[in-house]
Amino acid sequence: MQPLVVTSAKPRVIAVTSAQPASEGNNSVRERRIWPAAIAVVLLLAALPAAVVLDLRDFTHQLSERQANDISKIITDIRTFYATDVVGRILQADPHTKITATDNYRDVAGAIPIPATFSLEIGRLTSSRDNTVRYEFVSDYPFAGRPPHNLDDFQLKALASFRADPNIQTLEATEGGWSPTVRLASPIRMTAACVACHNSHPDSPKKDWKVGDIRGIQSVSVSQPLSQGSIGFHYLFAYFAAALATGVAFIVMQWRQSRELALVNGELKEANNFLATVSLKIAKYLSPEIYKSVFSGERDVKVTAERKKLTIFFSDIVDFTATTERMQPEELTAHLNEYLTEMSHIAISNGATVDKFIGDAILAFFGDPQTLGPREDARACLRMALAMQKRLEYLQVKWRQQGIEHPFRVRMGINTGYCNVGNFGSEDRMDYTIIGAEANLAARLQSIAPAGGIVLSYETYANVRDMVDASPGEQISMKGISRPIVPYMVRGVLEQARDDTVITETDEGMSLTLDTAGLDPARGARLRDKLQSALAQLEAKLAVPSPKGTSG
Repeated sequence: MQPLVVTSAKPRVIAVTSAQPASEGNNSVRERRIWPAAIAVVLLLAALPAAVVLDLRDFTHQLSERQANDISKIITDIRTFYATDVVGRILQADPHTKITATDNYRDVAGAIPIPATFSLEIGRLTSSRDNTVRYEFVSDYPFAGRPPHNLDDFQLKALASFRADPNIQTLEATEGGWSPTVRLASPIRMTAACVACHNSHPDSPKKDWKVGDIRGIQSVSVSQPLSQGSIGFHYLFAYFAAALATGVAFIVMQWRQSRELALVNGELKEANNFLATVSLKIAKYLSPEIYKSVFSGERDVKVTAERKKLTIFFSDIVDFTATTERMQPEELTAHLNEYLTEMSHIAISNGATVDKFIGDAILAFFGDPQTLGPREDARACLRMALAMQKRLEYLQVKWRQQGIEHPFRVRMGINTGYCNVGNFGSEDRMDYTIIGAEANLAARLQSIAPAGGIVLSYETYANVRDMVDASPGEQISMKGISRPIVPYMVRGVLEQARDDTVITETDEGMSLTLDTAGLDPARGARLRDKLQSALAQLEAKLAVPSPKGTSG
């Protein structure tokens, strides 16, 4: 075995500044920004019921005050009318004048208005003021000489309804959108006195009135303009203004935070991409099992070791020094890397932990960090070694075809025993590996193996004796191990453990690899014909006697 000396450049120290303090600072800034918004939202939610109660109180007060003011004006107008046009006329009349009630009371000395005329006057007085309450006394049969009453749709509909159904007492309607007006109409029914007056009055347009007939209607309208009602909701308006300002501030804050988070996420994405690239590069220097255990947090990166029962594998290329002398450096590097790559894939697929490459040698083991138990670990290691030797047979044919006269041949040693496994080194630089006499024994077993052979210790053979045919060799002794060591040379795979799907045979002048897995009848027939043709050529060659003076 010729060790490879690798000269490395001066190591470069990469300083990685942790972003944790900055992240904590950003979090504290965000918390300081969020708290005022959260307090404002809580205060707004708590202030809503108070604003509603205060506005309802103020609205009720203002509405009551306005209605009281309007009623006071109406009463004042009625009292003034009564004082001037009723009591005043009586007092101004001659004491001998007879007091009468008539519709044209203004033209008759000492006369006072009849109820219908009095109602008309009240309607005129309430309509002359800008009140929210209006009273109207209207009829579609006005006396002659008086202006007609302009009845609107509601009043006409009310008259028709009252006359169609005498049992209806009132009609109500709401008009307007933003300034709604509630209107209430009630019928004016003719009494006996009214019938006698109207049927005998010269200006009456109708002379056949009867008791109970609908003379007209009296209508009361109450309006509440939105502009006046909204004044009572100043607390709610102030609340909604504050809520709007808070919402705008919150949206602006969220927008700023989203921008900051986008920047932070961009930086984190770049950092993650950088770390992913670095981790992939680091993975090339570590066994996949160690890489997974370290990056998943299962294993601490500190100097520590533990004693475990492992199965150790050691392989080495036979006559590697002589091979290097026959190959150019570039060619040697390419073939050695191809060999190590192929062997590493087989080792990893079988669950091995590849410890290191020592030049052309491979050190691997089973049992840490993952283990299936000592017996299964030993069997997995043997399957790996057999797969490596089988793959080497294919590679040897390939290399010969590429012009390599003496391709790599490998010997292997396997031992099972207790070793110290873990991180060895310093706090700044450490190596995950195994140490102990049992590891050295695997290297010693490899050294006595024939080219293309596998040698087992008894501890390993005891776990795999049902898999391989092995024969004991001469005892060997080794420093650090007091017991005599009996090596077992693997001669072949037992039939029950053999993989019958792949047939591989190599010899001088012959290389045969036949994969029967998934072989269809047509392809199988073609291969059979080729093999029979090759066998016929071999039989013909053997039947020809060798020329004199030659051998073989």
